[in-house]
Amino acid sequence: MGDRAVTVIGNHDLSLLALAQRPDALDSAKPSLRPLLEAPDCDELLEWLRHRPLMHRDESLGWTMVHAGIPAEWTIQEAQARATELENALRGPDHGAFLAELFGNTPEQWDPQLAGAERLRYIANTLTRQRFVHADGRLDMDYKRTLAGAPPELLPWFAVPERASAHERIVFGHWSALERIEWPEHNVWGIDTGAAWGGQLSALRLDSATPELVQVDAG
Repeated sequence: MGDRAVTVIGNHDLSLLALAQRPDALDSAKPSLRPLLEAPDCDELLEWLRHRPLMHRDESLGWTMVHAGIPAEWTIQEAQARATELENALRGPDHGAFLAELFGNTPEQWDPQLAGAERLRYIANTLTRQRFVHADGRLDMDYKRTLAGAPPELLPWFAVPERASAHERIVFGHWSALERIEWPEHNVWGIDTGAAWGGQLSALRLDSATPELVQVDAG
């Protein structure tokens, strides 16, 4: 689709890129990934994926797109700067070593003094994996289900009081168990409606005063 589409990297994309670095990639891959890893243009496809952004900001529309979420402490501009750090590592000559150290659930909380693999891992987890956080902003990577069943000490990332990006409109995916799409009180719209699991495929039309939801059945 070329310049007609902008895509952002998610957690499964990072997992695929890390898997492809392994010598046993084909043996370790899920059956659904093997056709991609065996494709004659696999290297070209992975190279394209490795150069996708972690966030996209459209100033003309006044919208930001991210796969999972943005930490409460970061403004949109700070989130974009942190995303650029991760993009530079992912696109760099040592991306294989970087991907080997990327995965894990710690650190749980942002600290500007974080450095190296820990800093990049936190950035990746917040932008591509987060759903719930504790009231003090610590990530919770264990509970992944609905809001209704969530432990009382957890909040969806977008509901943290005084979130620095609360005045900006954000569209995100990742969270197929979220019970609503529109959260105008928090200025966010979550459009992963479980198409991969037989649900609907959702999109938002953003070039109007009120976002217009468009959905089709996955089948």
